[in-house]
Amino acid sequence: MRIAVFPGSFDPITLGHKDIITRAATLFDKIIVAVGKNANKTYMFPLEQRLEWISETFENYPNIEVDYYTGLTVKYAIEKGAGFILRGLRNPADFEFEKAVAQTNRKLENKLDTVFLLTASGLSSISSSIVRDVIRNGGDYTQFVPEPVRIK
Repeated sequence: MRIAVFPGSFDPITLGHKDIITRAATLFDKIIVAVGKNANKTYMFPLEQRLEWISETFENYPNIEVDYYTGLTVKYAIEKGAGFILRGLRNPADFEFEKAVAQTNRKLENKLDTVFLLTASGLSSISSSIVRDVIRNGGDYTQFVPEPVRIK
């Protein structure tokens, strides 16, 4: 079984995330969208809200699971029986950062491969931090997020 973990904070989930996950759903038998909990990070939305939004976004995809974890992504992925970590790339800066993370993960756990998908061109400018900034400043964030997040 081809299992991939798509880790992130998803604070909030964006249309870019949704694009990567739905396209990858045809490549893997199961995708676990895993919300990482980082005690050193301050989130705009509570974990429970983020998990709910992700679950609702993918409720019609039987091979997509939603979960959360703490600690190293590679340890979590191995515990879940995954052979792949899925990551989205929006731009060259993402690639450089993600390449370094993937190489480190491979050294930590050589049974895992990282698979990169390019975000659709119309969505490549969207990031959770930009969405949070739009929300903080009272802008219309709804064009950047899936339907469940729009009813914030």
